[in-house]
Amino acid sequence: MNSFLFKKSRKFVVALTTALVLSLTLTGCGGAKPASETTPAASAAPNSVIKIGVIIPLTGPAARTGQEFKDSINMAFSEINNKVGEHPIEFKWIDSESDAEKGARAYESAIVNDKITVGFMDWHSWVSVSCMEVAAKYKMPHFFSYGATDVVNQKYKSDPEKYAYWMGKAWPTPEKLSIGYVSAVEEAITKGIWKPENKKVALFGVDNDWGRGFCAALGEQYKAAGWEVVATEWVGLGETEFYPLLNKLKGLNVSLVAGTMSDPSSVSSLIKQSREVGLKSLIASDGLGWVGEWYKLTGDASDYVIDQIPQWTTPEAKKFQADFVAKYNYEPGAAVAGMSYDYTKFLIKVLEATEKDYGAITTENLFKAGKEKVMTGQLSYKDGILMKEYKYTPETFPDPVIDGDHYMFPVVQYFGGKPNVIWPAAFKDADLKIPDNLK
Repeated sequence: MNSFLFKKSRKFVVALTTALVLSLTLTGCGGAKPASETTPAASAAPNSVIKIGVIIPLTGPAARTGQEFKDSINMAFSEINNKVGEHPIEFKWIDSESDAEKGARAYESAIVNDKITVGFMDWHSWVSVSCMEVAAKYKMPHFFSYGATDVVNQKYKSDPEKYAYWMGKAWPTPEKLSIGYVSAVEEAITKGIWKPENKKVALFGVDNDWGRGFCAALGEQYKAAGWEVVATEWVGLGETEFYPLLNKLKGLNVSLVAGTMSDPSSVSSLIKQSREVGLKSLIASDGLGWVGEWYKLTGDASDYVIDQIPQWTTPEAKKFQADFVAKYNYEPGAAVAGMSYDYTKFLIKVLEATEKDYGAITTENLFKAGKEKVMTGQLSYKDGILMKEYKYTPETFPDPVIDGDHYMFPVVQYFGGKPNVIWPAAFKDADLKIPDNLK
């Protein structure tokens, strides 16, 4: 080797070694911060995108409901220009197809492949039950699912630490609301408005976690009020042929038929066919009015049917309804679009609070905000268009607080496509009316 190059190489190595030693010495003396003192890995860059994974049925028998969810969520975020602070919002629309297994697979794909920041919404109880496992597996906070079944509550209580990622239900377990059906009917009997031939009731429900939970709760409540439950019938999701079932119920000579379904085509078919077969029973059909064009589907066959559902009562709610129609050219339902809009605004509040209180909107920090703020009731939403306050407490979680000062559904009776509130007394604008063939 050339002697000149060798000497230059030795000088370079010595200089490099000296610099390295000096660097390590300064680090040990506090000249540079250790990793634990630098900006945490969970922090988000100022313009980092927030990816929200929204579980809704975009295909299948409840696709119409899913579209209403999607449009109302987009409306809420468009009001803040699809940004929270400096963070653009990106949606991953997760199609559950109204199927628990398919919904869970799609949710897992959104977490693993699409790298969503947070999960949001869901319509079906059985999909919620399966997706709870996915949220727990990947430690993904998921806010405000509609899945109301008590199975969700049971899973949460079985392991609160594991299932804490399922951050609050948009609807409570059925028995917390379904008592309204019993109270409305019993009030009419007490007042002498209705003198039923007997106190026999037949129940019907979609054959899944939601329908079974609803019918179980309602059946026990009617029994406690002195009614005899003479039949409980299950129907498939998307089923539209009910003539054999309705003729069977007609033969049982029941004064009341009550139940629930999960998709518009099924419930509208049952109501219309009940009139065709001449069913002589008062009908309580939970969820008949969930979608905005329910009356187009049922027509005057829905007269005298009772339902338990929020209404467009406040000026803010009526404005939202009108704005929705102007934007999307179809009528929204208060229970779907209205409540979805409110819960989306609640989610926006959670996102804003997370950045303010925890420094960055990350998956980990959203879980902390949910657990420390939302689950404890420190963070609630009071500016909704439908409810006075959306709030959770350690005593009610995963259900919201249900009472007249927070959240409740009135019982209504339909005439000509218009709802009359018949319960509770504080909100009622009419008494229950009984059709002539039942008097």
